[in-house]
Amino acid sequence: MFKRKNKGFTLIELLVVIAIIGVLASVVLASLNSARKKSRDARRVADIKQIQLALEMYFDSTQSYPTTLAALAPTYIATVSTDPLTSVGAYKYAALTSGSSITTCTTGCTYYHLGAILEEATNPALPGRDLDSRVATNGFLGATADCGATAGANCYDITP
Repeated sequence: MFKRKNKGFTLIELLVVIAIIGVLASVVLASLNSARKKSRDARRVADIKQIQLALEMYFDSTQSYPTTLAALAPTYIATVSTDPLTSVGAYKYAALTSGSSITTCTTGCTYYHLGAILEEATNPALPGRDLDSRVATNGFLGATADCGATAGANCYDITP
């Protein structure tokens, strides 16, 4: 009598291993997607703070805020940052005549409203900086997910 020595894995064993690898891969991809969103949101908050600093330097030089963010480059900021997800367009910005005004200004702007749309509603930057401002200029309101004019919560917005 011979002893048969088959070495290898059965089809069932291989399928179980493939299923386990698939489940682990989906968990890893889900956590990576969340980490990417958090990373982009951190970049947006940092960009807003950098733009805010450039706005304040502009104000120190001219005693007014610019009517557009493009006026900051290249003197006060190398380039105006774009959204890290879309890589197009600047952040929301409105130059205003005063803090209680909803009127944009063309010269002598003494106030501004600057914002970015965050992907994560649980971002720690939102509780203290989501102003939900009454300023509704150029379709820009801090009370909304898209920084538009309807209710929401993902607009990180700042004022001087």
